[in-house]
Amino acid sequence: MTAIGHDIKLAVSDRGIQLSKMRVPWTRGATSGALLLVIGTWAALAPFVGPYLKLAYTPATNTAWHWTAARGWFEVAPGAVAFVGGLVLLMGTNRAVVIAGSWLGIAAGAWLIVSPSLTDVLNQSIGTPDPAASARRQALEALSFFYAAGALILFLAAAALGRLTVRSIRDAAIAEQRAAESDPASDPESATELYPASLSSHTAAPTSNFASEPLPPLTSSPQSTYHLPDISQDE
Repeated sequence: MTAIGHDIKLAVSDRGIQLSKMRVPWTRGATSGALLLVIGTWAALAPFVGPYLKLAYTPATNTAWHWTAARGWFEVAPGAVAFVGGLVLLMGTNRAVVIAGSWLGIAAGAWLIVSPSLTDVLNQSIGTPDPAASARRQALEALSFFYAAGALILFLAAAALGRLTVRSIRDAAIAEQRAAESDPASDPESATELYPASLSSHTAAPTSNFASEPLPPLTSSPQSTYHLPDISQDE
C-alpha cells in the first residue's frame, strides 16, 4: 500500500513489536533535544553573559561572570539539567533512557518557573531586575532569565515525552530492521537467502537412497580374439 509515493508497512511480526518496547528511532526526540541544548545553555549562562546584552539581575548589574550561590542553584543547575536532558534526547535510542531525558527537561523547566517564588523559603536571593532599566526591560529580564526560558524547556520536554510514550507501527518495523542488520542469522528471510533449499539438497546426500536403488546390470563388452601363431609348423 502506498500513500504520497511512500511504502507503508501495515503488518509487522511479534518480534518487531517486542523490540519496539525498548528501541526508538533517534529522530523521535532529536528536534526537542537540539532545542533543549540551546535553551539550557542560555538558562545556565544568562546571569553571566546578560550584562553584555544589557540584561542583568542585581547584584552587579554591570559585571559579567559574577558568581553567587543563588545563581548556581536557581539558574546554572536547571540549565545544566536541561542541557543533559536535551543531549539524551538527541543521541539516545533506548526508550527508557530517552524518556528519562525528557523528564530531566520537565524538571528543569518547572524549577526555573517556580524557583523565584521559593527564594525566601530557601533563604536565598536571586536579586531583582536592573532597577535602572525601564519597566519593559525589567519584564524582559525576568522572562528571559526564568519564566519564558522555563516554559519553553517544559513545553519541549513534555512534547518529547508524549511522542516517546507512543509506539507506532513504524517503530516496530525499524526495530525489527535494525535487529536483522545486527544479527542476520536471526532473520528468517536472511537465513533463507544465506542457506537456500537448493544448496542443502545437493550437499546433504541421503545414504539411504543408495541402498534402496537397484544397481544397473552388468553387460559384457565384446572381446577381441587373438590367434597365436602355430610354432610347430615353423619348426
